[in-house]
Amino acid sequence: MDKAIEILRNGGIILYPSDTIWGIGCDATNPEAVEKIFKLKQRASSKSLITLLDSDVKLNRYVKQIPDIAWDIVEFSDKPTTIIYPEGYNLAHNVMAEDKSVGIRIVKEGFCHDLIRKFGKPLVSTSANISTKPTPLSFKDIDHVILDGVDYIVNLPPNVKLKPKASTIMKIDMDATFTLIRK
Repeated sequence: MDKAIEILRNGGIILYPSDTIWGIGCDATNPEAVEKIFKLKQRASSKSLITLLDSDVKLNRYVKQIPDIAWDIVEFSDKPTTIIYPEGYNLAHNVMAEDKSVGIRIVKEGFCHDLIRKFGKPLVSTSANISTKPTPLSFKDIDHVILDGVDYIVNLPPNVKLKPKASTIMKIDMDATFTLIRK
């Protein structure tokens, strides 16, 4: 964990076990680090990236207005759920969508939670694949281009169990209407 944090603090990108699948991550407040991820994934910069936090208490640091219903979803969701909030701030401009909306997931436990807590900043989380290619469900499925392109690969602790499924994604507006983006 200490080596991953060192790399993150120096603007590097890491391959790490998120709370769902293997992800590529960086400091979500560092636009140069975020740009490295877009280049590695060969992903259009017009697409936003998911940001991970270790606590819902920190949401107000990165989201201007939080719809009331979001608090309940975060608290009572029994599976990893990413919420797209209307307007983010204090994040790298290229993490957010063009309309300034931002997708944030609260990681409630495990290695990824501890990594974010110890790092002290939000972490980018995007699947460990080249854009348009399938999402790898295990480490052995990760393309060598990704493995060779990151600055550090976290050695998965033996007790970490991944849920090889991406998170649910929903967009919530201030009037509490929501759209399910990914189930």
